[in-house]
Amino acid sequence: MVKETKYYDALGVSPSANENELRKAYRKAALKYHPDKNPSPEAAEKFKEISHAYDILSDEQKREIYDSYGEDGLSGQGGMGGGMGADDIFSQFFGGGFGGAGGGASRGPARGKDIKHLITCTLEELYKGRTAKLALNKTILCKACDGRGGAEGKIKQCSSCHGQGMKFVTRQMGPMIQRFQTVCDVCKGAGDICDPKDRCKECQGKKTQSERKILQVHIDPGMKDGQRIVFSGEGDQEPGITPGDVIFVVDEKPHELFTRKGADLYYEATIDLLTALAGGEFAFKHISGDYIKVAILPGEVISPGAIRVVENKGMPIYRQGGHGNLFVKFTVKFPESHFAEEDKLKLLEQVLPARTAVNIPKGSDVEDCDLVEVDVRKHQQQNRKSAHDSDDEEGGQPGVQCATQ
Repeated sequence: MVKETKYYDALGVSPSANENELRKAYRKAALKYHPDKNPSPEAAEKFKEISHAYDILSDEQKREIYDSYGEDGLSGQGGMGGGMGADDIFSQFFGGGFGGAGGGASRGPARGKDIKHLITCTLEELYKGRTAKLALNKTILCKACDGRGGAEGKIKQCSSCHGQGMKFVTRQMGPMIQRFQTVCDVCKGAGDICDPKDRCKECQGKKTQSERKILQVHIDPGMKDGQRIVFSGEGDQEPGITPGDVIFVVDEKPHELFTRKGADLYYEATIDLLTALAGGEFAFKHISGDYIKVAILPGEVISPGAIRVVENKGMPIYRQGGHGNLFVKFTVKFPESHFAEEDKLKLLEQVLPARTAVNIPKGSDVEDCDLVEVDVRKHQQQNRKSAHDSDDEEGGQPGVQCATQ
């Protein structure tokens, strides 16, 4: 004796209906009330009602709970929204509905996970491009049995889990009903059953085997850090699963001399003071492998930190042609102290701009001081001593109290 008959009434069957009768009843009602065929609001509600009823009654565990405890027993155990949607159920029968916008389009087989690998590239490689051959160990369907796991016609769907490999187990603990999913104990998660003597000798019934494959990965000129190179469908294969992709992600290795920002390159050049003031030439090796020679015109003063640009000598612009720019930041190397005699230094006064005059307001106290070389150890010690003396003057270290007897 069942507790409720609401779901059976929705499908127009008796509580004793078997699986085949339930299926036929749902098919007939779904064709009548599907929104693509019957656009009325009442039909849409009816379609949801019969789909929900079939979702419950077509599942052994859900039906057992419903027969014993009614809808209250299904609370949290597969009520509305807990199972397949109405369109999902419909698509199982009709392969994607009637083709309308609201129809239950077939979702197709599940998709496997993508496999990602980093491929480290130097800036030179990203400038010129290269091809890398990489070995990949992947899972494929067994070639001997075409992924069946055994001889053709000898594989049967597991009736305990209906080919899912997982099933729900229901336990009653006092007034509470516990329902959880677990690996099917009959087929051990395989979803089907095959007699040991009929299993594939190549894969031992596992349906898959390992294969080593060599992929040629093309790094195109101008590719950037984080850019992806996708091999569609080259992921692991499993029965009933659409293979995912193998994705190689470009990992740009930092360069010792050049910095990249988009298609532009940045380089720091050091020139001597004479070249910075009177002009000259300097050269450096570009990531292309060629040397770049740059002329500084006489009178074009290059100050420390100045930035100039060499146009069209940056990175290739990916698949568009052309190049970015090369920005050069200058460091000016000054001569050592006492590099020339005083009489020669006076010659500089003839060519360099006049010194900036010292301007001190009248009546100010003036103290003449000397500049000396920094002695790191000496001046750090003086700084620590100064800080210690300051603590002593304030009565000790902050937050520390003197002990009294």
